[in-house]
Order: sequence, then structure tokens, then C-alpha cells
Amino acid sequence: MIFSEFRTSFSSNCPQRNTAKSHGTIDRAPAFARLALISALVSQALLVAPGSFAADAEASTASNGNSNSEAGPVRLRSSTPPASQANRTSDEATDERLQTARATATAESRERYLPSEFERYVQRSASAETPVRRFGSELMSNTGRQGMAQEASSQIPQDYVISVGDEVLVTLWGSVEADLRLAVDRSGRVTLPRVGPVMVAGLRYSELERAIDQRVAQVFRNYKLSASLGKLRSIRIYVTGFTQRPGAYTVSSLATLVNALMQAGGPSSAGSFRQIELRRNGKTISSFDFYDLLIKGDKTADRALLAEDVIHIGAVGPQVALIGSVNKPAIFELKPQDTLEDVLAMAGGFTAVADRSRFTVEHLDARNDARITELSLPQQAKQKPRDGDILRAFSAVEASLPQFRQSKRVKVEGEVQRPGEFILPANSSLADAIRAAGGLTPDAYVFGTEFSRESTRLSQQENYDRALRDMETEFARSNSSQRTANADEASAQAAKVQGSNQLIQRLRAIKPTGRIVLQLSPASKNLPELAVEDGDRLLIPAHPNTVGVFGSVFNGGSYLYGDGSTVNDFLKLAGGPTRGADTASIFVLRANGSVISSRQKSGWLLSGGGLDGMTALPGDTVFVPEEMNKTTFMQEAKDWTQILYQFGLGAAALKTIKN
Repeated sequence: MIFSEFRTSFSSNCPQRNTAKSHGTIDRAPAFARLALISALVSQALLVAPGSFAADAEASTASNGNSNSEAGPVRLRSSTPPASQANRTSDEATDERLQTARATATAESRERYLPSEFERYVQRSASAETPVRRFGSELMSNTGRQGMAQEASSQIPQDYVISVGDEVLVTLWGSVEADLRLAVDRSGRVTLPRVGPVMVAGLRYSELERAIDQRVAQVFRNYKLSASLGKLRSIRIYVTGFTQRPGAYTVSSLATLVNALMQAGGPSSAGSFRQIELRRNGKTISSFDFYDLLIKGDKTADRALLAEDVIHIGAVGPQVALIGSVNKPAIFELKPQDTLEDVLAMAGGFTAVADRSRFTVEHLDARNDARITELSLPQQAKQKPRDGDILRAFSAVEASLPQFRQSKRVKVEGEVQRPGEFILPANSSLADAIRAAGGLTPDAYVFGTEFSRESTRLSQQENYDRALRDMETEFARSNSSQRTANADEASAQAAKVQGSNQLIQRLRAIKPTGRIVLQLSPASKNLPELAVEDGDRLLIPAHPNTVGVFGSVFNGGSYLYGDGSTVNDFLKLAGGPTRGADTASIFVLRANGSVISSRQKSGWLLSGGGLDGMTALPGDTVFVPEEMNKTTFMQEAKDWTQILYQFGLGAAALKTIKN
């Protein structure tokens, strides 16, 4: 028995002595009375813990003092163990902690999550970055079960049954003072100094204080008592079946079935989360379904463990996988009554962007036929899935809707009453976009409308990039096939290659706009009935009053438009083409985006004159290109002379050989 302090007031708790004093029969205690008192105290202490206490100095002083004064409080303390023994105990405890930590680290390093064959198959089918695992497997990981393997709460329930190995804390104050830590011995009792043994085994925690108080009241009075539990006993249980680490485990007497499962690592990849049994004395007293705890938070089937209990984990049942647009993609274990609706509830339902009207199911047992079938929801939600099925939910935003069902976002700018972006219903046209913008202003130039479309821009960019790649390949092939006879030709060839590369770089900087040329007459007041698409842009310019002339002319610029003026009139205003101009390639860019070239009206034998008499329109741009192949008559004559000279030499050589 270990106790730290026991102090009593002899004068107030010894009835025989108080009676004697009240009658005045004892005025001065004789010497043998003092010796008897000391002997009684020593004998009582020896009965409690023989050889384990030392009398307090106050008790000695009281026994040797004046007999007329009352006896002082008595303090009994447990003797301190020798220093060597204390150090040995501390070292042993430290070694035990180190061994436990080392064993735990070794067990955690060996424990790795090994996915089952079905999990690996689902992962390949899902093609997702995050792994698709069994539902509940995260809870059984090292990080998931930290703290859960410990006691569920430091609060001891009132119905806790006290047994051998528990520690009882007793505190007394008032006429008697004590602070005791008492262990329940193998007979189920705790022994209080001067009180004696008290049977506590089998009592509930709520009955402990009353039982001890009844026993102490037989010896003392005018006191207060508090009783509680200190260190609780440990019990041994067994975890068997399909678990990560089967075997015997020592757990707290407060541990429950869930705490023991956490400590054992939970079910393995072949173990069931839904068929867990608690067996006691050869009988199954509880069947636990982990899904009730994980999904519903229902812990009613979780029972407190007793010594020698067995937790058995059965084999995994039928499994299905639910992936795609659900809140918890995972592999779920089924019971016979579970339906598709139940599986969807296990996954937390659809995501906010999911298509809630359908599922697809991939059956493993129909791999030679149509392996994937589509189910309509909610009509077929009551169907029961089969073992090994892979269910997939789809997103409603990843797949684009048909154009005739989409609302259109169109931007209208320029000469309209209310420029801005507008959301138009499906099947809207350009005229509807103009009406949404409040209509045209009086100064609107419908013929020059710039209509741009995003889908067209992407197509133009793709074709443009392809054309640039072809041009670059042609330049490289041409440069590699040419031979140089001297240094001048080599430098000229290098300069040509450099110029080609610069041209390619400039062309790459040009980006298509996605403009669509509208087939309108110059006097049109309305746009054509063309259906709009999402992202379309309309720019209606103001009515222009100039015509631009640029390129190889003497004075390029913009000139005021006059009714009835022709393209040649504006060329004359710009001073006409220069000597280096390519007059056969003059073209006119109309305000609506169309192009008219002089080569469209003239044959390959004609030069110039193709645009003669063509009426100019407001907003036209006349461009005169530069002649690229500039050779003089003398250069051409020199080249022909070299050719004829080489031909004459060849003919003379043939004649000489013949003769």
C-alpha cells in the first residue's frame, strides 16, 4: 500500500480519551500511557505497510511533551526508495519507451498500402491523377488513425466497471486528511490506513465514492471524501481475419472496437469494412459496419472491449467503383440490398457541374459484348449493380452543347445606339444583334461592317501556320540545292537566306483577325440574316469620305472621295506609279474586306489597264506593289549573249569532232 500523508487529530477522533477527559479522571498521563500510545501507532502503521514508513517528528514531540496538552496531528509518509533503485527504475522505463518507439517505427515502415487488383484496374480505367482507392482506406492510414488508437476520451464513463489493476485515488479532508493512490489487488480490494480493506472490484465508477465513504464512516467522522480513478488497467484482445496486422494487442480498458481496429491498421485490401464481428466467450455479441460510422456518423454498434475479446474481420464483399463528377470518387463495398442510388449516396452525390441525367456502367462479365451501357436517371436508379462494375458520372460543362441550344454572347461596337456586349438567345442573327444594340445611327456605313468570328480566327490561324511552314520548307530546299562557283555568289546566297528568314519572322508576327467578308452592296442598309455564334464581334464604321492610295506611287496618302471618281483618278492624284512599280498587279481593297485586282480583268499578255474605268467607293484603299524582279535591258542582253556564246562553242566542238 502506497500513501503520501495521513494526519489525524487524536483528541477529536479517539472516543475513549475524550470520555476520560470529560469526567476528569485523568489529570496527568503517566509514562506508561505515553508508551502505550506510541506502541499503538507503530503497530497500526506496521499493519498497513510494515517496514515502509517513518514516524513524523511532530508525533514524536507530541508523545514526549506535556501530558496536559492535546496530541498533535500524525503524518505517515511512504519511505523513498534508494537512489540506485530509483535510477534503475528510471533507466528501465526509458529503455522500454525506446523499444516501444522503435517497434512502432518498424511496424509503420513495413505497413504500406497495397492496392488490390480491382483497385489497379479501376485506376487504369479512370486515368486520373489522384488515386481511386477503397472507401475508408484513408482513415486506416498512419496519418488518419493518429490519436484514434488512443483512448477515445479522458473522461471515464459512469458505467465503467472497476477491476483488478485499476488505480483508485482517495482524498480526505476535514477532521482527517489523506491523499492516497491505491491499486486494486488481485482480491479486488483496496486497503485504507486505519480503515482496512474495501471491496471495489465489480463496482461501477458511479458507485465507487459511496462504497469507500460507507467504510471510512465506520472509523472517522466530520470529514469530506472524494474518490476517483487514476491509471486504468490494460486488457489483452485479439484481432483476426483479413487485417493489416493480425495478432494480440494490449489496449486500455476504455478502448472500444473502433479503437482496436485503428491500432491494428484496419482491414487489409482483401478485408471487409462492412463485416466486422466482436466475439466474446465464443459468441458474436456485435456486428459492426464501418460505413455506418463513415457515412452516417452512427457509432451505436461500437462496443467497449473486455479482456480476451476477439475482433474478426471478414473477407471483402462485392465491390463497385464510382468515378467522374461525384464528390467522393472511390471503390465501395456492397451489401445485397444496395442499389445504384445507395452507391451514389455513399459517394456524396453529384458535383455541382455533373450531368444528373445519366450514368455509364462498364460490366466485367460482358467484356466480349457491349461492355459499356448507359443508364437513365432517376428511372434506373433502383437497379442493383454487379460485382466489378465501374460506374462513371459525367460533367455537364466539359462537353459543348449544340449551337442551336446555346445562348450567344455578341459584342456590337461602332455606329449603334447602345454599343456593348449582349447575350442573345439561340438561333439569333446579325439583325437581332443590331436590334439588341438599339439599331443603327444615321451615319452608319453598313457596307464597311467588320464581322469577326472566333471559330474563323482559329481556323485562319491554323491554315496560316501551315502555309508558313510550307514556305519555310520550300525556302530551305531551294537554298540547299543551289551551288555557288565563287565567293561573290556565296555571299549573295547567304544574303538571300538571311532575307528569307527575316521574311518568315515578319510573317509569323502577323495574326489573322477572323474577319468574314459580308456580301453586301455599297448601298445596303441592313445586314444579312446570318446566325451568330458565341464570341462574335460586329463593328459598324461611320460613313467614310476618303480613298487611300499607297505603295509605289509618288505621293501616297488619303484623298477626298468624289461621286463618280474612278481608281485611275485617285492614282493620278497620287502622282501615278513610279518607274519601279508593278502596274500589272495593282489591287483595290474595299471597305467590306473584298479585293479587286487588275489581273482579274486582264490576261497574262496584258499589263495594266485592268482597273481602267472602275468606279471607286468610299473607304477604298488602292495599293501599287513594287516590282520585285528588277533587271535592265543590258543585263538581259548580257545573259542572252552568254547563252548564245556557249551554244556556238558547243556547235563548233561537235563539228570539229565530226570532221
